[in-house]
Amino acid sequence: MLKQLSVMAFGVAITFSATAQTTYPYQDTSLTPEQRADDLIGRLTLEEKARLMIDVSGPVERLGIKPFQWWNETLHGVARNGFATVFPITMGMAASWDDALLFRCFDAASDEARIKYRQAVRAGQMNRYQGLSFWTPNINIFRDPRWGRGQETYGEDPYLTTRMGLAVVRGLEGPKDAKYKKLLSCAKHYAVHSGPEWNRHSFNIENLPERDLWETYLPAFKALVQEGDVAEVMCAYQRIDGQPCCGQTRYLQQILRGEWGFKGIVVSDCGAIRDFHTKGHHEYTKTPVESTAKAILAGTDNECGSVYKAIPQAVREGELKESDLDVSLKRLFVGRFRLGEMDPDHLVPWMQIPEERLCSKAHNDLAYKMAQESMVLLQNKNNILPLAKENLNIAVIGPNANDSVMQWGNYSGYPTHTVTILDGIKAKVGKNATVKYINGAGHVANAVTISHFNELTTRSGVPGVEAFYWNNKEQEGAPAAATVYTNSIHLDNGGNTVFAPGVELEDFSATYTTVFKPQKDCTVTIDLKADDGYRLIINGDTVANRFRSAHGMQTTRRELKAVAGRAYDIQVDYIQVSGMAHFEFDINEKHTVSNNELVAQAADADVVVFVGGISPRLEGEEMKVDAYGFKGGDRTDIQLPQAQRELIKALKAAGKRVVYINCSGSAIALADESENCEAILQAWYPGERGGDAVADVLFGDYNPSGKLPITFYKSVNDLPDFLDYTMAGRTYRYFQGTPLWAFGYGMSYTDFVFGKPRYKKGKLSVALENIGSCDGEEVVQVYVKRIADTDGPIKTLKAFRRVNVGAGQKTEVEMELPREAFECWDKESNTMRVIPGKYNVMVGNSSRAEDLQTIVVTVK
Repeated sequence: MLKQLSVMAFGVAITFSATAQTTYPYQDTSLTPEQRADDLIGRLTLEEKARLMIDVSGPVERLGIKPFQWWNETLHGVARNGFATVFPITMGMAASWDDALLFRCFDAASDEARIKYRQAVRAGQMNRYQGLSFWTPNINIFRDPRWGRGQETYGEDPYLTTRMGLAVVRGLEGPKDAKYKKLLSCAKHYAVHSGPEWNRHSFNIENLPERDLWETYLPAFKALVQEGDVAEVMCAYQRIDGQPCCGQTRYLQQILRGEWGFKGIVVSDCGAIRDFHTKGHHEYTKTPVESTAKAILAGTDNECGSVYKAIPQAVREGELKESDLDVSLKRLFVGRFRLGEMDPDHLVPWMQIPEERLCSKAHNDLAYKMAQESMVLLQNKNNILPLAKENLNIAVIGPNANDSVMQWGNYSGYPTHTVTILDGIKAKVGKNATVKYINGAGHVANAVTISHFNELTTRSGVPGVEAFYWNNKEQEGAPAAATVYTNSIHLDNGGNTVFAPGVELEDFSATYTTVFKPQKDCTVTIDLKADDGYRLIINGDTVANRFRSAHGMQTTRRELKAVAGRAYDIQVDYIQVSGMAHFEFDINEKHTVSNNELVAQAADADVVVFVGGISPRLEGEEMKVDAYGFKGGDRTDIQLPQAQRELIKALKAAGKRVVYINCSGSAIALADESENCEAILQAWYPGERGGDAVADVLFGDYNPSGKLPITFYKSVNDLPDFLDYTMAGRTYRYFQGTPLWAFGYGMSYTDFVFGKPRYKKGKLSVALENIGSCDGEEVVQVYVKRIADTDGPIKTLKAFRRVNVGAGQKTEVEMELPREAFECWDKESNTMRVIPGKYNVMVGNSSRAEDLQTIVVTVK
């Protein structure tokens, strides 16, 4: 008797047949994953093996092997696969210093991931972003605030990053002793990666001091491998000492596999193997065959890309042996068997997660709680905060005040609803209080932009723009995907992001159609920006045709004098030729406004809440932004953009009290703002409930307790060269200057006092008293410094704990500080070890010297 299983792969329905009885050992669920993998590998042909070592892993129908997608994303909630709970960006979650809460967030995210996987399988699909292998956490050290991807990390400290990374792995993979893993998680990007974005495909890190390597760049990876049993490690784009990371024998073979004993899967970053031989990139090899052999022999098991299609040729030419492939394939299949992906659903508990958990109230509440804990109060002159809820006129201004998409950060899903910061403030005020929103302040220039996207409907009358995609450049055949966009469209394949599930990264085309019916007479611009080609068709007439020069970024702003009630049928045909894919579309009214006009609108305000900063549209992964101090997703300057600085200064000059909310994924130099604003709150990109969390802090419904996971410098002049990977002068551990706000810093509405720490037999204890008038949480931080070490860090975080203390209450805090916490670099032996001697142990609520109590501990 046969049972049938149908799955959609690459847009084609595939039906597998497998016997109802167990025929082969690899189908026997009582065997170990290793035994099952050994049996299955022996049944594969060379061509089948090659297909299984690429991230879009093809099926082997004769053996019942289903398609498998190795690349999925859940940086801060399930990403790029429809509706999902969107938590604050990871840098914001790091500011919570709450790894227990972080675990709960990723446990919730993994619930949603399993639900979405089950939905896809039952729908006969298995497209990108629908699989069970998730490429997170990003545990790179955020060494420089100019790095555009810093928002994806957990900050600048190895220990904080380690604690947070372990929590993510536990939340995604489930209990270590479970038969089946919930998901596969991935520690990335290994190793020594921290920007820049613009040259990552050719960059070479040379002569990195061994101390920096072992004390700063590697500890989190080692911990996730040895303590976390992380399933996957992703090798990075750049070279180290001339070898690309995905072909690095020292890092992959000697350290990862040898010293640390990693038995899991190594995946490449997307396109990283292609960088080996591409002209203008690493040029480490000459051909795809040579690149394939180098990467596989170094230990890269799975390629995100298509270079591994050369595997059969590499074997035939003697560059590889089939037995070399079997080593990688065993690791890949062990991972798949540990997921239960090849076993009946009823045997895998994770396949029984109730569907109602997807975007549930419980998960929304977790996003809310994490957003609250991520808020860092940096300044509060004259105790202007918390604000009164009544009898107060508030003006809300700034580019991030009413921007829901900003709050999602990068690599995000789509929340069912987002509470903007403006929404949160409006919901809080009470009797005789007003909230006035002043539109027009932009990130880099002031202009009132009114989108008419809400006046667009599909040709069938559904709100939005309808899109059809084809995996060819001719728009031929059945569409590979279709969707409707209800917000202004901003798509690109930066970071190897597809436009929609089922659409390839390159060589695709699309048609976008909508009907614009304005409610009043207006002059609008149809704003189009695309790489590669497009044509714009209005009411059947082609008014812009850029197909003929379909290469590179192209922009069209087509003015339309629209008449109220008249219908304008709009169609945009898009073609992607090669490389970069980018498409933006909106219909806007726009006019510039002066600072005087904006300040005048705030004339009656008792307080101005300015919600500024930057945006994921300006900082991120390998972006094509070149103006206003941004390059490739990185920043060339760390100051707040000039337009915002000048407007805040004008508000101050007009006598306004300004409360500044900074939204960013990284550190902003806010020296001017610290002078011109009464209060400053760092809100990051705070997720779907960010507006509620900000408002809670502003009005005193939540006592802020977040702490900075990074240093806020005064200017870019405080920073070494961006391309210099040595740690000298970087982060709180090596920076000799005075920061604007220090790592670990964050204010509260109450005051805490620390007693003298005590240390005995691996335990540290300290008295903590809340001498203020309201309850609060404090993060107790423990730093260590070997006194005789004159070359090493100024101090290094070794323990922390979040503690709740009631008003007027006192508590005794006990923390583990084992012998291993004193491990550091020994230049005599060139190893990490505990060196006997005297150590300063510093305890307090930030890394600032004035916030720490110090005792001397002798380690024997």
